[in-house]
Amino acid sequence: MTRPITLFTGQWADLPFEEVCRLASGWGYEGLEVACWGDHLDVVRAAQDADYARGRLDLLEQYGLKVWAISNHLSGQAVCDDPIDERHRGMLSDRVWGDGDPEGVRKRAAEELKWTARAARALGVDVVVGFTGSSIWKTVAMFPPVPESMLEAGYQDFADRWNPILDVFDEVGVRFAHEVHPSEIAYDYWTTVRTLEAIGHRPAFGLNWDPSHFVWQDLDPVGFLWDFKDRIYHVDCKDAKRQTGNGRNGRMGSHLAWADPRRGWDFVSTGHGDVPWEACFRMLNTIGYDGPISVEWEDAGMDRLVGAPEALEFVRRLAFDPPSAAFDAAFSSQ
Repeated sequence: MTRPITLFTGQWADLPFEEVCRLASGWGYEGLEVACWGDHLDVVRAAQDADYARGRLDLLEQYGLKVWAISNHLSGQAVCDDPIDERHRGMLSDRVWGDGDPEGVRKRAAEELKWTARAARALGVDVVVGFTGSSIWKTVAMFPPVPESMLEAGYQDFADRWNPILDVFDEVGVRFAHEVHPSEIAYDYWTTVRTLEAIGHRPAFGLNWDPSHFVWQDLDPVGFLWDFKDRIYHVDCKDAKRQTGNGRNGRMGSHLAWADPRRGWDFVSTGHGDVPWEACFRMLNTIGYDGPISVEWEDAGMDRLVGAPEALEFVRRLAFDPPSAAFDAAFSSQ
């Protein structure tokens, strides 16, 4: 059941894809979780041009790497978001942004996700990781008071926009792994339950488990794995450190930049934060997760060229296999 350890390229999209391949290979990663931005992967080209798709795979192979998942968080975010504004202009491709008309952006983002499913199939990949966006995240403070009808409309909007996308995922035999994350339709435990209900628990839609977002919300990442064990389609490893306790640093972050000491929490290098990693990996063994373990390295206070290889070694020590069947049998006979 040895699981490959990969590096998510989203935080490295300022570098050419080949350079990221070279770095990851030199550090000892077994593959990449390839982001669909920068020059790392153009999903339309990958879906339509067999030579381009083959070229991406050949480049990975040249450096002894494989790909088990691709990620399109940025386009996925725009599918349901309201409002669509200058934040999205800063992260979307010209193809998706177009003239910037909000509904047009949402529709083009949805088409981009369909192309992403086709691109995954062209690459021989079974999982696409990403965000969904949300038309009701703006109501999260629950003041002004939010009527239930407004929340129901938000989940219906999600279902209406994502079911046609998931139809394409079904057509090509690829699954979507939604990263449960603030600003998404599913951002914690109960919103995940409601999100799955909104689309009838269809198998094409599952979850990307990233414990960092649970820790800063005071949620249990281990229990989440157990309760949603049939929906864990991909795993990202990122850590978070809570910095509250002085009466000033708030959990919401106070609109302060990453690594600002006045923040109540921050992302830190894997193993430096509050995630109960050993318990998490034991639970991954318990639920039988055998997919890749992807390091999503993010720490504004550390050089990434130091942090990424350090994170690999940390995860490698923890990503132990479960006991063998022979061991279990011998132990149970005592």
